[in-house]
Amino acid sequence: MAERLRGASSPYLLQHAGNPVDWWPWCEEAFEEARRRDVPVLLSVGYSACHWCHVMAHESFEDPATARLMNENLVCVKVDREERPDIDAVYMTATQAMTGQGGWPMTVFMTPGREPFYCATYIPREPFTRLILAIARAWREDRAGIAGRAREVAEALARAAGGQGRARAGPVGPGLCDAAVGALAARYDARHGGFGGAPKFPPSAVLEFLLRHSERPGAPAGAQALAMAAGTAEAMARGGIHDQLGGGFARYSVGPDWVVPHFETMLYDNAQLAGVYAHWWRRSGGALARRVAEQTCDFLLAELRTPEGGFASALDADSDGQEGAYYVWTPAELAAVLGPEDGGYAAETFAVTEAGTFEHGRSVLRLPADPADSERFGRVRRALLAARAARARPGRDDKVVAGWNGLAIAALAQAGLIFGREDYLDAAAAAAGLLARVHLAGGRLARTSRDGVAGPGAGVLEDYACVAAGFLALSGATGQARWVELAGGLLEVALGRFRDADGGFCDTPDDGEPLLYRPADAADGPTPSGTFAVAGALLSYAALTGSERHRQAAEAALGPLAAIAARYPQAAGSGLAVAEAFLAGPAEIAVVGPPADPRTRELHRAAALGSPPGAVLALGDGADPEGPAAIPLLAGRGLVDGRPAAYVCRNFTCRLPVTTPQDLLAALRG
Repeated sequence: MAERLRGASSPYLLQHAGNPVDWWPWCEEAFEEARRRDVPVLLSVGYSACHWCHVMAHESFEDPATARLMNENLVCVKVDREERPDIDAVYMTATQAMTGQGGWPMTVFMTPGREPFYCATYIPREPFTRLILAIARAWREDRAGIAGRAREVAEALARAAGGQGRARAGPVGPGLCDAAVGALAARYDARHGGFGGAPKFPPSAVLEFLLRHSERPGAPAGAQALAMAAGTAEAMARGGIHDQLGGGFARYSVGPDWVVPHFETMLYDNAQLAGVYAHWWRRSGGALARRVAEQTCDFLLAELRTPEGGFASALDADSDGQEGAYYVWTPAELAAVLGPEDGGYAAETFAVTEAGTFEHGRSVLRLPADPADSERFGRVRRALLAARAARARPGRDDKVVAGWNGLAIAALAQAGLIFGREDYLDAAAAAAGLLARVHLAGGRLARTSRDGVAGPGAGVLEDYACVAAGFLALSGATGQARWVELAGGLLEVALGRFRDADGGFCDTPDDGEPLLYRPADAADGPTPSGTFAVAGALLSYAALTGSERHRQAAEAALGPLAAIAARYPQAAGSGLAVAEAFLAGPAEIAVVGPPADPRTRELHRAAALGSPPGAVLALGDGADPEGPAAIPLLAGRGLVDGRPAAYVCRNFTCRLPVTTPQDLLAALRG
């Protein structure tokens, strides 16, 4: 058996390199082999932190008898959805269309021409083996029927894709956002926070939209928006979805109450939530908001940072083959670590019961209320964290995904500035340096890297947009103009290679690998859609440079927003957040002054603290206001009577400069 996955850059593919299944990576040679052998192709798509992917692997792909059936009757192709989101998007659409649901592992049977004819997700071993035999028999006895069905599916997908993301709308107005708040309110879970029932995912982009909406002067539902954002953020922070010992958030809650999570932990969730909790703290000043924001950033640095300076994709749900084993406790285990007195205190504080909230009488730690004795709580928490470190740790998928690192860079840059945390700024700069050094070549982005080596997958729109946004945020936090220049280059590629004939955006470039169709889904998933993410990055770049071309492109990218927000507002959060930035201007804030002057730093932090929705920030030394400026927003902005100054502008028209944080905050509120 060939071991074709041994040299893969994906940890997920490497997990399967030793299977008795004769796996192929996605490549033309695999489909040529299927044509040569005259057999169907099995496409198996998953990711390394996926619990049910592991279950199917243990049951079927590691079983010699099942593997023999697969090898005899199929050409088997394994794909990491995080490395090739374009392939995942195409065949997940097929799976959802054919079964009414989706998820991972995704199991697709297709012709050697890449046309799907049977789709499923997780399949237990015995039904899976029966299915293989049935498909092999049908392939021999009813080839024309299978080929016809596959052709019909492929043609239907291509027709549907022709209308994806293409809806165009007029200028963004406040009514769209106001209506979205009302639609979200109808879905809001007033008891538990969040929207809808189980399973319940962190609604990161929606929370950012609600916080921005609550800041818009005169917004009719501003108080309601803030209440929904705060209620959800607090419920998640106190629930089991939040790791009460180590910080960070799991991927989703299996119930509506945030108690028991699905334990896999994703970079993209934690990057977005770090930004949300930092924003909530700016809005409320609450201790819980700041604590969770910093704990989430600390989690990124402690658990996901790679030796090259980037951030790993995920932590596994399983430890030693058991889901959640690293995180759950019994009262007896608490007492064994802490002694009976502190063990009882910990059980009460963290809501650990004899019955348990998880499997086998174990409980996921929660924090229903802040403990009165913070010193004792801190001591107990540190002791439990140290004891947990001796357990078998979840596996880590250490590939670096460009777009997700862009989200982390933006969050760390913003948190580093408002919390005065140089370690966050240093980590953001290191991750940006890795992306610029390893992922970016010839102006084009690689989707992933591992061990400092770029992976084979080309960047998708999400990558260009989120990396550009991260670079712009980093420039605003550090004053380094090179990040604006790099962001501009990425956005030029987005405008030149990812646009469609109608001015909208596709998720893959026009010179990318041809698939059944070119994906163009404007709706958010767990990450912002590429379309809405690029709208935000284009708008920020326009605000920093005065480019009307970029602003118009940003507005065009929001074309699908009204239709998505009306149908399913939970999938429109990132677009609605960009819309609020449009409605706010967005504000352009230029801070100038000697970098070492404490007055400059005070103005800089005040600008970040008081920023209206979507505001952009430029930092310069103000030494030569008449000379050329690397960032156009800084051109002509100088010191005032030798003192550091801040300029609040919209559309490059500025108010009189101010020189104190108090006056700056007043100007930003006005």
